Amino acid sequence: MRAAAAVATALSADGRTLVHRLASAPPLTLRQTGPYTVHLVSTAAGPLGGDRLHLDLDVAPRTTLELGSVAATLVLPGDGESEMLVTARVGAGATLRFAPEPTVLAAGSRHRLLVRLELAADAEVRWREEIVFGRHGEAPGRCHARFDATCDGRPLLRQEFTVGDPVLDTSPAVYGTARCVGTTFLTTTIKEPAVAEGVAVLPLAGPGTLVSALAGDAVLLRSRLEWGERTATTP
Repeated sequence: MRAAAAVATALSADGRTLVHRLASAPPLTLRQTGPYTVHLVSTAAGPLGGDRLHLDLDVAPRTTLELGSVAATLVLPGDGESEMLVTARVGAGATLRFAPEPTVLAAGSRHRLLVRLELAADAEVRWREEIVFGRHGEAPGRCHARFDATCDGRPLLRQEFTVGDPVLDTSPAVYGTARCVGTTFLTTTIKEPAVAEGVAVLPLAGPGTLVSALAGDAVLLRSRLEWGERTATTP
């Protein structure tokens, strides 16, 4: 299956954010749930092996977009590798908050998760990703995740990681006993790194902060990421 969905905002004459475009194709179905809030609703199983899905976000200058999902995304095995590509452009003075529910890698699945984020120099972004290593009691599928962010045309963050190699995943230097991994990218800049159990808050060389966390379950992972986000944004 090949499917694409898109959200675009526009600035009204009186300075309000308008959801200017909302295009969906199952399993990527979008619903506007607030003045500038959109939720992703899964209307078909997947992604399945072989699927190619693309979500495109265009946040116009001086507008705001909040995007979430109503449920976790379950990646299932099928014919080959599945792919989810998310592209986003955030204009000058615009704000994007991207926080879908976790991606769950079912046993036997093979998946690629790609993010390409382009920011104006004064854009504000909070981008959270959470990956769960399989359903309860099962081994995870395989996933290669890559995150590429540019700010004002210059590279800001290049990050990738893999899940699903039993030898590497259980290493204390990789995931150890953790069953979930998550990151939050923020355009907020901090002066000093912060570390707590299972979570690190690290300043980037350019404007921005990266929160990285591991946990034994999705609830604890979310708690650790939120702690990191508060740490990065609290004066």
